[in-house]
Formats: sequence, structure tokens, C-alpha cells
Amino acid sequence: MSSLSLQSHRSQLFATAVAASLSTVGVVYAWNALSKQRKRRELNDEIRRSIAANGAARPHSPDIDIQLQGAEDVKILRSQAGFEYDEELLKEQLARNYAFFGEEGMQKIRGGSVVVVGAGGVGSWAAVMLVRSGVSKIRLVDFDYVTLSSLNRHATATLADVGTPKVKCVERFLKGIAPWAHVDACVDIWRKEEGRDLLDGYDWVVDAIDNIQTKVDLLKYCHSNNIKVFSSMGAGAKCDPTRIQISDISHTIYDPLARSVRRRLRLLGINGGIPVVYSTEVPGDVKLLPLPVEEFQKGPVKELNAFDDFRVRILPVLGPLPAIFGLNVATYILTEMAGKPISNPLPIKNRKKLYERMYRDLLHREQKLAGEQFNRLPIDEDDVGLVFEDFYRGRSALPPHDVPARPTLARWDYTKPLSLDNCIVLEFKDAEKHYEACGKSGSPTAAADLWGKETEAIVQRRASEARQVRDWVM
Repeated sequence: MSSLSLQSHRSQLFATAVAASLSTVGVVYAWNALSKQRKRRELNDEIRRSIAANGAARPHSPDIDIQLQGAEDVKILRSQAGFEYDEELLKEQLARNYAFFGEEGMQKIRGGSVVVVGAGGVGSWAAVMLVRSGVSKIRLVDFDYVTLSSLNRHATATLADVGTPKVKCVERFLKGIAPWAHVDACVDIWRKEEGRDLLDGYDWVVDAIDNIQTKVDLLKYCHSNNIKVFSSMGAGAKCDPTRIQISDISHTIYDPLARSVRRRLRLLGINGGIPVVYSTEVPGDVKLLPLPVEEFQKGPVKELNAFDDFRVRILPVLGPLPAIFGLNVATYILTEMAGKPISNPLPIKNRKKLYERMYRDLLHREQKLAGEQFNRLPIDEDDVGLVFEDFYRGRSALPPHDVPARPTLARWDYTKPLSLDNCIVLEFKDAEKHYEACGKSGSPTAAADLWGKETEAIVQRRASEARQVRDWVM
């Protein structure tokens, strides 16, 4: 046989083998496809029988065919129809958390329970992430309803939820995420007289309350009854996420709400021991929107509140900031539950010794001026830091606004009492000159005459910022 004939014969054998292989593959593929179709029909029939046997309605119209791809889909649909959520599916849903915390840590989280008091911009985000991360028992407490203005910051609310209780809105969303979770939605106000009823049986409490007095009452109750609580301070009128901190409330600085809460707690004998999320950012040029004139004509503004001290003026809020506060809340509680706490949070800018010295200098000067009539300074060391760091940005009030080698606080107008809006930063030698020239003159224009109109304009701008902070605290 010639070499050409041999090559042709081999080519024919190869072609025959390829055709036979393709034919075999085709038969196998067709058989697998038929088998899959048969299994899908069987699975569809099984799920329909299961739903019918338990009296549960199908999630869709009978005209829409349910295309099931495997046993996992059966488990999912069974859970949606009201059956017990499969443990294997639950662990798959929480797989990333299991990878982070481990089996033991996740068991603690799944066995944990949380009460979220306040289901607004902060509380809704905290609740969502707690449940998404495996917390299986959560109670939501809030008396308020979803409004159109809630939609810029709320974690779950949609247009369809406007006019419904915030807690019910969050509850529906959470049940869609985690059918295994027990969610208790309470359309109610937390009151110290009935506080135990809403908190008993839960491991953690999230304080996401707007109202200062209720916030203080809740924190005192939890502290006095050894209930773990995490509190959110003021997210309103803030825009800088890099200034958000987690710390003990005794270490908070610059946050007007934190200052007010901290002072009230101190009067109740509580000097710390409460973790909080807060921002060191001082509110910028934003204001509470004023009430219409007709509202004042109805009577005292406080009588318009839902309850004592609750705000009635509109609070300006940039939506992402309360969301970030809520995520901080959830993260802190989850890590604590799992036994892997945030052990070394980044330190805040701390100039405690500097503020103490500046406070002593101011105290000495004010004592010298008032003599025997001196009682005490109306500001504290936290206020010293506020004036120095945020109002004057760590610089002298005098142009060209150098960084003082020995920064000192002084009254600007010595005819008026010392206050946040009547306090400036100067180099020590300039403060001494200012005191000699203005402190004894009794003239309201002495400071402007000494330092000039440019300095006076700068001081007035800083005083306006200070009055805004005072208004937020009040």
C-alpha cells in the first residue's frame, strides 16, 4: 500500500472516531437535559404539594412558573412559604461573617439580642446590619412615623412606607433579609418609669434617641442596672466622615450633644463607662429651620413637642452621616458579642495638658480682674479645646494668624461676661497686652481700637460660630 493510501485510510478512521464521539456526547447531553427537566418538574411538584399541605399561599401568581434549579431553591422557597429556614442556607448567607469571627464567635452573635431605641437614620442602619450579620433577636422601639423627609437617611423606608410607623417599616425589611430572626416592633416611647418592660431579656441596648432628656434617662437606667448600652451622639449638621470617633462618653470632645449629655450624666453621678459614637466636627454654617410664626401664636413652643424637651424644629441632616453612625454602632456591638472587641481604637487628637494650662491662665486672669467677686469660670477645659481647635483653628486671632508658641485665651470684650462667643486665642504676651489695655478700660471698643477692624471682623465671625454651637446645645 502506498504511503498516500495509508494516510487517506488513517484520515477516514480519525473522522469516524470524531463523529462517533460527537454522537456519544450529543446523546449524553440530551439525556442529561431530559433528566434535569424531569427533576425540575418533580421539584416543582414537591414544593407545590408542600405549600398546599401547609395552607401557605404561593409567592407569585399560578400563571408564573417557578423555575427551580436544584435542592437549594427548594429550601429557599420553603423558607419563603413559612417553613423553618435551613441551617445550611443560613450559614451560607453568613459565610463571610463566619470566616471573620469563626464558629464560636458567630454562635455568640446568633444567640445575642439587641433593643434598638430609635428607628430613624441611625437606629435603622444599626438594626439592619445587626440582623444582616446574624443577630437573631431584636426589638425596635420608636413612636415616630416615616415622612418624606425621612427618606434621605433611613435604611429601609420607601415612598410606600410614608405614613407608617418606622419600626414596622424596619420590621418588614428585616424579615425579608433574615426569616430566622425574631423581630419585635414596638410603636412606643421609651420612658424611665416603664423602662424595664422594653429592655428586660436583651443583651444590648442601642440608644439612637434624638431627645436629650430621654437619652440621659435611658443611659442612666442602663448604667444603673448593668445593661450594656451603646449610644449615638449628634450626626445632625455634620458632613465629615473622617471626624467620626468611638470612645467612652467621658472622653468626647467638641460634640455639643455629647457635651450636654455628659454634663447631665455627671450630675447624676455617672462619669463614664458608656461607649458612644460621635463626631469631633463642629457644625458649620447650618441652622435649625425656624418654626412658622403661627406656631408661636399657638402658645409656648415646648408645648408643641411630642413630649418634654423633644425637638420641634427641623434638624438639617446629610443622609450618609447618620448611616455611618449606625454602622459604627452595629460594628462595635457585633465585635463585643463575638468576643473580639475593638481593642485599640485610633486615638483622638489629645491636648489635655495644653488645655489644662490654658484653662489655668484664663482662670488666673479672670480672678485678678474680678477680685473677691469671682465665683467660677462659666466654661470648662472641653470648652477651651473647642475655642482653640475649632473656632480659631489653633491660631491667634491677630493677623497673620500665626500658631502661638504659648496659646492663651482671653475675653474679647471686657464689658461683657466671659462666654464661648466672647473668648479669643492670643499669644501669651499679646493676651497680657490685651488685658492691660482692655480689661481695665471699661470701653466696649477698646479691643477694636487696639487690634484694628480686621481683627474685630474675624472675632465676630468666630463668635457667630460659637453662638451656633450654643444653640445646638440648648
